[in-house]
Amino acid sequence: MAALKYILVSLPLLNGQSANATWSNLYQSVSNIAFDIPIYKFQMPDLRVGTLDSLLSIGDDLTKTNAFVEGVTCKIRREIEEIERFTGSQSLSLCVNGVPVEIYFTRFSWDEAKYPVMAPIREIVNTIQESVAKLDIDFKVRVAEYTNAKNQLSNILRQQTGSLLVRNLSSLVRAEDIVSSEHLTTLLVVVSKSQQKDWMAKYERLSTFVVPKSSRKLHEDNDYALYNVTLFRNVTEIFKAAAHNEGFQVREFEFDPTAMGQQLEELERLQCDKDHLHKILQQWCYASYGEVFSAWIHICTIQLFSESILRYGLPPTFLAAVLAPKGKDEQKVRRILDQLSGRANSTFWTNEEDDLAMVTLIGGESAVYPYVSLTVNLPT
Repeated sequence: MAALKYILVSLPLLNGQSANATWSNLYQSVSNIAFDIPIYKFQMPDLRVGTLDSLLSIGDDLTKTNAFVEGVTCKIRREIEEIERFTGSQSLSLCVNGVPVEIYFTRFSWDEAKYPVMAPIREIVNTIQESVAKLDIDFKVRVAEYTNAKNQLSNILRQQTGSLLVRNLSSLVRAEDIVSSEHLTTLLVVVSKSQQKDWMAKYERLSTFVVPKSSRKLHEDNDYALYNVTLFRNVTEIFKAAAHNEGFQVREFEFDPTAMGQQLEELERLQCDKDHLHKILQQWCYASYGEVFSAWIHICTIQLFSESILRYGLPPTFLAAVLAPKGKDEQKVRRILDQLSGRANSTFWTNEEDDLAMVTLIGGESAVYPYVSLTVNLPT
């Protein structure tokens, strides 16, 4: 899932211009560069300003919360990408309340029911932080459950298909391959494929009381072969030690005619558990992505509003817009934004010392430009 870079900006209303006039200048200037650069007005809510000191005090928290919420958004999106890659399913449109995220963002409308604009900004930020933190915990739990089920299934499959040194031997051994009586027993021995001739030449002499011609190959993989051998029980430990000295690995094994069926049942159960948890995780990710994405755009909106007040002063008079220039067009768009946001209108940007102060106060990419700017990367 690729991402399209948007820039969310606010521009001051210079020389008493209206927001509509500033928008017309911006739209016309951008259209002169390229007709296909997406550009939209961004609808800002009439948030409760409070005091400049309160906006300054919340600045660091806003930056951290924005980074956190964006991070959770990206984690869920990556999980969706991984699910689609693993299942080979077609990418579904990521939505907020049924609206594709791109349309939701470019035609953003503040959710007054969730976040009343008359509530203090810090209260809204805390509400968003807490709700996304809960979703992040839920996400981690669901991913851990699915990963655990997947690992259990992988372990069972490795036991069935891995090296003969470690794999479960139940599916490779039949009842007629084993002799078990009061005096006789059968051992299973893993032999390197390069040592098979040595095994056949030596196994009868590894200890006394080995049944002649009792060994035959039951299975082989790329590296090893599995042999059985029958001998008297009272020389088992002597035989094991002698086999080990020759480089032959005796596997501990007790034949159980029900083991294979039990293993298949366990494999089926684990496969069902994994598929069930995978489906639940997929459904949760698609449902929760919209909620987290919405929270992120609300935080971006608050950050844009707060930084705009700090940069341009009160009352809040600025134009908010969303643009998506590609490649070299971004530099051209930035030059237009520079021209439309003269520093004279900023209550902070009056000289070099104030420039440095603004970098300290609002930080991030906003301080790089004479206007407020945030980057939003949307999946496409």
